[in-house]
Amino acid sequence: MPRPKDQFPWSMRLFHDLSMLEFSARVTFLVGENGCGKSTLLEGLAVGARAIAAGSADIDQDESLWAAHEFARGFRFARKRRASRTLFVRAEDVLGYSLRAARLRQEEKMTLEELDQERIRDQTLPRTGSAEYMKERLTRKYGYDPMARSHGETFLDLLSDRLAPRGLYFLDEPEAPLSPKWILSLLALIAGRARNDCQFVIATHSPILMALPEAQILLLEDDQIRVMPYEELDHVKITKAFLNNPAKFLRHLVGDD
Repeated sequence: MPRPKDQFPWSMRLFHDLSMLEFSARVTFLVGENGCGKSTLLEGLAVGARAIAAGSADIDQDESLWAAHEFARGFRFARKRRASRTLFVRAEDVLGYSLRAARLRQEEKMTLEELDQERIRDQTLPRTGSAEYMKERLTRKYGYDPMARSHGETFLDLLSDRLAPRGLYFLDEPEAPLSPKWILSLLALIAGRARNDCQFVIATHSPILMALPEAQILLLEDDQIRVMPYEELDHVKITKAFLNNPAKFLRHLVGDD
């Protein structure tokens, strides 16, 4: 299809000139400065793979993803094996996920007790994907009030629940709601699922996540996408330099009184 240079995302030379991109690692990190296009690329990949979105709207109905749909129409997406499950989630989508769950409970007329009694009487389980099934699952994960948990807790529990073996997952800045300790928990979760034949594409600024062994790191910079070693990333160099001597950085940034 045409790629008009005056229309986003084709107005970015990075995408206008892109012909092919291969993801061969179990985990691929998209890194770069703000505005480099990594989130647009991730969203376009998720749309092209027809991934299930975890936010407040389905991926085909999310108005914020119009550029991702434009991107997806410009490429052919191929995978050697069909994924057993897909998921696209941005850190900010977790709030929409919780609100969606809370709204579902408000709209559901049947109480949990009545629902349990009906299942016992009929000896049936809720159909996967139904409102009752989602309500039951969310109650097991979050209790009666999905808004009562922190953003980070909800995010990690959501991923733990949804990342099934042989899945294909797109995560945009998943470190955003997490403390460093919980980022390590997320790192362990991703590493464990990758060993279960899952594939991840993750846009991130976190040097902790990028340190995952055997992960591929793609740097989006100067209208190019290229593989970069972990130690050569500015994210890593700047973070190390600051932690080794924060006073030196602060002296230049805030000055002396």
